[in-house]
Amino acid sequence: MAKSGTSEGDAVGRAAVDIVARLDTRLADITRSVKQLLVDDIAELRGEEQLQRLLADTVEANIGTFFSAIRHGIPVEFVQVPTAAIEYARRLAQRDISANALVRAYRLGHQAALKAVLEEIRTSGLDPALGLDVYDVMSTVSFGYIDQVSLAVVAAYQSARESWLEARNSLRASKVRELLAGDDVDVDAMTTAIRYPLHRIHLGLVLWSADTDDRLPELERQVRRYAEAIATADAPLFISVDRVTAWAWITVPTSAVDDAVRRLHGVPPGDHTYTAVGTPLPGAAGFRQSHRQAHDSRAVAVASNSPQRQFTAFSDPGVALAALAGADIETAMTWTGEVLGPLAADTENDERLRETLFAFLRTGSSYKAAAEELHLHTNSVKYRVQRAIERRGRAIADDRLDVEVALLLCRQFGARLLSPSPAES
Repeated sequence: MAKSGTSEGDAVGRAAVDIVARLDTRLADITRSVKQLLVDDIAELRGEEQLQRLLADTVEANIGTFFSAIRHGIPVEFVQVPTAAIEYARRLAQRDISANALVRAYRLGHQAALKAVLEEIRTSGLDPALGLDVYDVMSTVSFGYIDQVSLAVVAAYQSARESWLEARNSLRASKVRELLAGDDVDVDAMTTAIRYPLHRIHLGLVLWSADTDDRLPELERQVRRYAEAIATADAPLFISVDRVTAWAWITVPTSAVDDAVRRLHGVPPGDHTYTAVGTPLPGAAGFRQSHRQAHDSRAVAVASNSPQRQFTAFSDPGVALAALAGADIETAMTWTGEVLGPLAADTENDERLRETLFAFLRTGSSYKAAAEELHLHTNSVKYRVQRAIERRGRAIADDRLDVEVALLLCRQFGARLLSPSPAES
């Protein structure tokens, strides 16, 4: 620090450490705010939730590392660039997102972090002169850190970009993206270009892994196992999106159309791998639509944040509706809480009540049918339904459809959509 070795410098250092301690208590809020700023201002950073979670981890790691450098007096040149930051740069490169978006994100994030520092200094009650010195020290460290981390992530981006371009079949992938864009295409010429028969019936798949290591070989093997399960005569089409995500299409024999998804569901999943599928649809238009369905199904699976949900089909009950609501999960969570009230709490008892009420409504308000479905006594169903209504706080006669939709969303998204239990509040 500029004034180290003097009593005045010691005072500035202690004050800076105190400011960091205060900011640390707000790290989660600061991270959320900065991440939202980046997504709002840089359109290229919007998209699927898995990538946005990595962005949030990157923001938190960078801010936390900056705070640690201040707290422990670590020279910037000795600070290690966070692993999440390097991985995020690689993912952007692999998804054809420009390096400009990455660099701009660091500039905007740095500006927002310094704004948080300044606001904390203003509210800390420090003497104005001391506050200026503290800000000077923290801004100097932050600029040094951003300069160093920017060089590292851009280098990681460029390295990943070069290797990725070399590894993937760029012509085939670009032709598939052209086809997915919905442009008018010569189906025969496109079939030749992508080496896949577009005149057939297609089942679209999206596969991904929770690991950060390259899992494309395992994902491709999984696609081949799926193709064998429905006895297709054609080789599946496999397109890598990044090293942990892939798109695939399998041609479906006419004889297997009705139960193709069921057959895929019976194939054992790979370790830490996940699959989302559309429905079998014909021709180039079906190729696109089944892929969109698989993409929507994946969004529901990722938003639910359930490791056990390794296979999600668009035809599964409630998935299509959940995909619409999942486009804005925060709004869906707010709406569900308004509809269900305390019944939307993340507790085992409320889950039992929700499941019983959902079965009751789905079976046409039949206690007997719900009891048979749930393997319960009719009186148990009646009791739970009444308890669910009491827990909600009002009758369901006037907004029965809203209640049923809210219950369905709770089943699809699980804890992601629920309010914390009282013990966690």
